Amino acid sequence: MDLSFTPEEEAFREEVRAFFRDKLPARLSTLVREGKRLRKSDMEEWHAILNERGWLANHWPEEWGGPGWSVIQRFIFDNESALAHAPRVVPFGVNMLGPVLIKYGSEEQKKQWLPRILDGSDWWCQGYSEPGAGSDLAGLKTTAVRNGDVYVVNGQKTWTTLGQHADMIFCLVRTDATAKKQEGISFLLIDMKSPGIEVRPITLIDGEQEVNEVFFTDVEVPVANLVGEENLGWTYAKYLLTYERTNIAGVGFSIASFERLKEVAQTQKKGGRSLADDPLFAARMARVEIDLANMQTTNLRVLAAVAGGGAPGAESSMLKIKGTEIRQEITSLTRRAYGSYAAPYIPEALEAGWNGEDVGPEDAAMAAPSYFNNRKLSIFGGSNEIQKNIISKAILGL
Repeated sequence: MDLSFTPEEEAFREEVRAFFRDKLPARLSTLVREGKRLRKSDMEEWHAILNERGWLANHWPEEWGGPGWSVIQRFIFDNESALAHAPRVVPFGVNMLGPVLIKYGSEEQKKQWLPRILDGSDWWCQGYSEPGAGSDLAGLKTTAVRNGDVYVVNGQKTWTTLGQHADMIFCLVRTDATAKKQEGISFLLIDMKSPGIEVRPITLIDGEQEVNEVFFTDVEVPVANLVGEENLGWTYAKYLLTYERTNIAGVGFSIASFERLKEVAQTQKKGGRSLADDPLFAARMARVEIDLANMQTTNLRVLAAVAGGGAPGAESSMLKIKGTEIRQEITSLTRRAYGSYAAPYIPEALEAGWNGEDVGPEDAAMAAPSYFNNRKLSIFGGSNEIQKNIISKAILGL
């Protein structure tokens, strides 16, 4: 594989860099670089800037508002976005639901929902996991019973990321209790303002309300909000998950985080010398750098394989496993690099505009919360153990 970029691709990289210099607000870039919490308004602001430029849904076809980029252009943009410390695009509408609607949705659904995803009219969240159905997603018990022109939904979803902000939720629901687990599931679009929906926050170990429980009690959903065919939702769910798992790999964000780790290792001292010169610490950093370079190559191979408009296959599971392990190791090494400075928990230091006294280096306050929060990476989106099963069956034929 030729990993060198063409002159046209390098010119595109410069165009992207110029865009970030001109359009990325310094306030947002600083928040991301320092690991501060982003408010809903911050995420919406960046969403609108990208949409105005036509670069928000960069993997959508031009017909539905995408820029018509090649897979290499998307790879370049994602990497430059991370290096510029731009906020991550909230993925649920743009990166997850959008591809499902484009492939499986009706023309009416595409015309109704895709423009609203782009212009920010709807904030989507994902209703997949349940208390008894996480990695074993097909074990879900939330039901949808058809009653004339509506489905009546009852059940519970959990770990609903940013659900407190959402207007809409796409849900997997059981529409046939007598069928095999995977064969009785449907894919529904549900208005979060519907009577009978309750959102309860879950506070994580870093003090953040990032995820929620969502309860459905006799919630009526129009039959028109069924995506595709009834009882074929598992097919659509698997298609969506390949996009989610590829996105979780976060190659660009790992590159940016690793660059920051190298800066920290140069400034922190051990035994009177730079931590970067410590043989054991340097060896761990070298291993991460090698793994990251290999993952970049694999990511390009996966993207090139779907250049014709398909979805990543079981290879996305490979990216998910290695990508999450690398991101976890980078946060672990960053926390170790700051040592005792990372120990104090100061919630206020994670908020924008905090002017309190720092305990050690400015960025140290985020080291431990980032480490703890990122322990989830190898669990959500299908645990890494489940991904290994997928690889064993789909690629190795075991």
